[in-house]
Amino acid sequence: QVQLVESGGGLVQAGDSLRLSCAASGRTFSGYAMAWFRQAPGKEREFVAAISWSSGATSYADSVKGRFTISRDKAKNTVYLQMNSLQPEDAAVYYCAARLGYNSGPRTTYPYWGQGTLVTVSS
Repeated sequence: QVQLVESGGGLVQAGDSLRLSCAASGRTFSGYAMAWFRQAPGKEREFVAAISWSSGATSYADSVKGRFTISRDKAKNTVYLQMNSLQPEDAAVYYCAARLGYNSGPRTTYPYWGQGTLVTVSS
């Protein structure tokens, strides 16, 4: 059974950095895409970034390109999201997700989700 557990959220000021972690367990993730999504109050859950577990290829939402970096550590079975230059509009609950496939794919194609971690950014 796949389990995804996020951590690392918190309260930061605008311009600060934060690193989120997603500990993945329950299977080998070769051939999987691992992704981060976020959901702000009153808004739809949106794609942030994804990484191919096997190749390490990445993709990003335009709103975070150049500021966020997704990576994975195969030895630790963990996916990270390094977030720099955080802005108030980045405040949201951040979710880790996994799906079989080599590319990011739509939100509805992800069967596995973590419980989320809250990121708050003060201006």
